[in-house]
Amino acid sequence: MIPEIGQFALALALVLALVQSVLPIVGAARGNKLWMQSAWATSLGLVLFVGTAFAALIRSFIVSDFTVANVAENSNSLQPLFFKIAAAWGSHEGSLVLWVLILTIFGLSVSLFGTNIPAALRARTLSVQAWIVVGFLSFLLLTSNPFDRLIPPPADGSDLNPLLQDIGIIIHPPLLYLGYVGFSIVFSFAVAALIEGRVDEAWARWVRPWTLAAWTSLTAGIALGSWWAYYELGWGGWWFWDPVENVSFMPWLLGTALLHSAIVTEKRGAFKSWTILLAILTFSLSLLGTFIVRSGILTSVHAFAVDPARGIYMLGLLAIAIGGSLALYAWRAPDMEGGGLFAPISREAGLLINNILLTVATGIVLFGTLYPLFLEAVTGDKISVGAPFFNAGFIPVMLPLVLLTGIGPFLSWKRADLMGVGQRLKAIAVVSTLIALGIWYLTTGGPALAILALGIAVWLLLTTLKEWGLRIKLFKAPFAESLRRLRSLPRASHGMTLAHAGLAIAMFGFIGSSAWKTEQIVFVTPGVSVSIAGFDVTFEGTQRVQGPNYVADRGTLTVTRDGAPVTTMYPERRFYPVTRTGTTESAIRETLAGDLYATISVPASDGAAERAWTLRILYEPLVSFIWIGATMLLLGGLMSLSDRRLRVGAPRRKARAPANATPAE
Repeated sequence: MIPEIGQFALALALVLALVQSVLPIVGAARGNKLWMQSAWATSLGLVLFVGTAFAALIRSFIVSDFTVANVAENSNSLQPLFFKIAAAWGSHEGSLVLWVLILTIFGLSVSLFGTNIPAALRARTLSVQAWIVVGFLSFLLLTSNPFDRLIPPPADGSDLNPLLQDIGIIIHPPLLYLGYVGFSIVFSFAVAALIEGRVDEAWARWVRPWTLAAWTSLTAGIALGSWWAYYELGWGGWWFWDPVENVSFMPWLLGTALLHSAIVTEKRGAFKSWTILLAILTFSLSLLGTFIVRSGILTSVHAFAVDPARGIYMLGLLAIAIGGSLALYAWRAPDMEGGGLFAPISREAGLLINNILLTVATGIVLFGTLYPLFLEAVTGDKISVGAPFFNAGFIPVMLPLVLLTGIGPFLSWKRADLMGVGQRLKAIAVVSTLIALGIWYLTTGGPALAILALGIAVWLLLTTLKEWGLRIKLFKAPFAESLRRLRSLPRASHGMTLAHAGLAIAMFGFIGSSAWKTEQIVFVTPGVSVSIAGFDVTFEGTQRVQGPNYVADRGTLTVTRDGAPVTTMYPERRFYPVTRTGTTESAIRETLAGDLYATISVPASDGAAERAWTLRILYEPLVSFIWIGATMLLLGGLMSLSDRRLRVGAPRRKARAPANATPAE
C-alpha cells in the first residue's frame, strides 16, 4: 500500500507542476496578482507530494520490501541500515526522485526567501522551474517508475553495488544533486529575465546567492567523490578523467565563470549577455551529464545501467531545454544594453579573460568526453581519451588562469595602473620564483611543468594573502585598527580570500601527488619487506574477518623507518556473496608531507609453495593538501553565502528630486 501512495503522490505532483508551469507566467503577462501568487501554494504542494513519494521509497528500502522491483534490484536484507537508506538514491529510479525533490525545494525556497524579487520575475522564474519539474516527473513516471511491483517477490534482494557500500555514497550523490539542480534555479532566473526582456544589476544581485549555493554544493560533492575514489577504489588516485567525473566538473568550471560574471553585472552593469549565457550553459551541462549517466552509452562505476528508451526520452528533454533556451537567448540577447565601459587593463578585463579561459577549459573537457562516444556511434570504433589528452589540453589553459587570479583583486574597476600593480607584486614574484627554483634543486631537476605549476600556486597563495592584508592594513596600522577592519570586512571578501587560498593549497596536492608519486607492486608472503620513500613495509600475513554482508581477508603491514616503528596498516580484500564480487579496501597513513597507501589484491601464485598476495604500495606526496584546499573552497563559498548583502537583495535607488524642488518637497 505504501508504494502505491508514493506513486499516486508523484502523479499528483505532475498535475500540480503542470498548473505551476502555466498559471504564474500567464498571470505575469496579464498582471494578475492572484495567479502570480498561486506559485507559492503550488511550490509548497510539490514539495509535499514529492517528499511523500521519497519517504515512501526510503521506507520500502528500510523494511526490505522486495515486492518493489527497485528495492529487490538494489538492496539486500543483510545490508546495514545506512546502506539500505543510501540505496534509495543509489539506484537510477531513486536518484531521480531525489533529483525532483531538490528541484521542488529550490522552487519553494525562491517562493519563501525571494520576497524582495519583483512579483512578475518571481512568477516567471517559478513557472520555468516547473517546466523542468514536469520534464523530470514525466520521465520518472513513464520510463523509470520507482514503485513498480515485482510479483512474485524474491526471497532476498540483489544487493547494492559493493563499491557504493560506503559512507561516502550516503553524502556524495545528494551534494552533487544539490549542485546540479541548484543551477536549475539560476537557469530559470535567466530564462525568466529573457522572457521579461530585462537584465540589470538588481537581477544579478538576486541570482548570486543561488549561484553561490549551487557552486558550493557542487564543490563539496566533487571533493567528496574524489576522496571516496582515492580511498575506496584501490588504485591510489583521486581523479581519473572518467566521463562521469568530467560531467560533474564541467558545470563547476562554468559555474565558477558564472559567479565572477554575475559580480561584474551587479557592480558595473556589464557582461549581461555573458551572465545569461553562462547561466544557460551551466545548467545545460548538468542536463547533459544526466543524459550521459542514464542513457546507457557508457560504462562507469558511477553510471546507471538503463535501457536505451530512457536515453531517447532524456535526449528529447535535453533538446527542448537547451535548444529552447538558446533560441530565446539568440532572440533577446542583441537587445541587452552593453553596460559600463572599461579599459583593456581593468578588473572587468581580467574577469573577461577569466570567463574566456574557463569556457575554453570546459570545451576541452567536453570534447575529450564526447569525442569517443561520438566516434563509436558513427564508426563503431572504440577509443579511450585519458589523462594524457586532458593534461596536455587542460593544464596549459588553467595555469595562466591561476596566474591571473592572483593579479585580478589588485586591479581597479574601469581602469587600472598595471605598473603600480607590478610594483606591489614584484616581491611576491621574486619569492615565488625562488621557491620554485629551490624545489627544482631539491627534486633534482624536474619535471619542469610541475615546478612551474608549483611556483604559480605559491604565487596565488602569497598574492591572496597580501590582498587580504592590504584590506585590513596588516602591519601598516595599529593592531586594534587592523582588527576593526577585519571585523568590518564583508564576509564575501573573507570568502573570496579563503576560496583563492584554497585553490592554491589544493594545487600543492594536485602537483605533488601527480609529479612525485612513487609506487611498487610486488608478490608477498608473510615476512617479506618492501622499501619505498624511506619506509620499510613488512607483510605479516592475513586473517579472515566477517562483515555484515561480506567476508574479508585483512592484511597486516608493519611500517618502520630507520628501524623505528611508525605504524601498522590493515588493507582488506572483501567478497560479497550475493553479488559474487569483490572490493579493495585501502589502508592509508596520512600526513601533511604525504600518504603511505597500501592495498592487497586477490591471491596470486608466483611459483612459491606458499600462497602469495599482490601488494601495492604507494607514496603520495602532499596529497592531503587536496582535501585541505577543497575544504577551504567549501568554507569560502559558505562564508560568502552568509554575507548579509546577499540576503537583503539589491538596493533600490531613490528617485532624484526635480531641480526646482524646495527642501519641503
